Amino acid sequence: MRRDLQKKMAVINDFTGFGRCSLTVSIPIISHMGIQCCPVPTSIFSNHTAFPSYYFDDYTDKMSAYIKEWDKMDLSFDGILTGFLGSESQIQIVTDFIRRFRTENTCVIIDPVMGDNGRPYTTFTPELCQAMGTLARQADLLTPNLTEACILTGTPYQNGQWKQKDLFALADALGDLGIPKAVISGIPCGTYIGNLIWEQGKEPRIIRSKKVGQERCGTGDLFASILASDAVNGINLCDSVKKASAFVRKCITATEICGTPLTDGVCFETQLSKLRTT
Repeated sequence: MRRDLQKKMAVINDFTGFGRCSLTVSIPIISHMGIQCCPVPTSIFSNHTAFPSYYFDDYTDKMSAYIKEWDKMDLSFDGILTGFLGSESQIQIVTDFIRRFRTENTCVIIDPVMGDNGRPYTTFTPELCQAMGTLARQADLLTPNLTEACILTGTPYQNGQWKQKDLFALADALGDLGIPKAVISGIPCGTYIGNLIWEQGKEPRIIRSKKVGQERCGTGDLFASILASDAVNGINLCDSVKKASAFVRKCITATEICGTPLTDGVCFETQLSKLRTT
């Protein structure tokens, strides 16, 4: 049922109270982009796992009852964005969610959060990686980092700078999953960071931006939330990647000036007014 003219996006991810990541990043970014953000929490963290200790509540057993209430309301969404999923059960719930709420006008954006720096996260078993690969096939837009693109395609990860032909082959392997669009982020390019854009029927393209500051928690959530919002708003993917890259760079620069600890993410709040909504 179409309740009003404003666009809505369901965002399935964990809620982390401190540390600027997951839903606490996506909600303000998507809202700023003019879209109603409708969160589906997968778990609750007091703060993210890079801190020495944290409170954690697994929400898996509550998700189906939560979603059932939306089913009763006959909701529909212009976008569905998925983030970190910690078990095969959660992946199945998300698969069922997409099947139930997707319409011909829904854009499904899957951020397959599985690993970084050439390695899967310790919680990601081969079976869980395989399940994520199955979910990835449901995407209209897939946003893996370089490590995750390798995991999804069974491609050996190369340390150091990649050759362009190998990156293009990796992107084509993602395309073989049957998805129409993908962006591979976090590609090392010397003093630059690259993002590879792959669209069905078009030549791959790499957008490079100058490295600034240090790696920080939550930048992937910033990047994916902007791309997801732009996809729902009908913005050209290349323009969206340039926008997202520039905004993340501004946020990191502002955060370095503030002297914010690495664990505390990026100070995107001070830069939000500079993020274009179109």
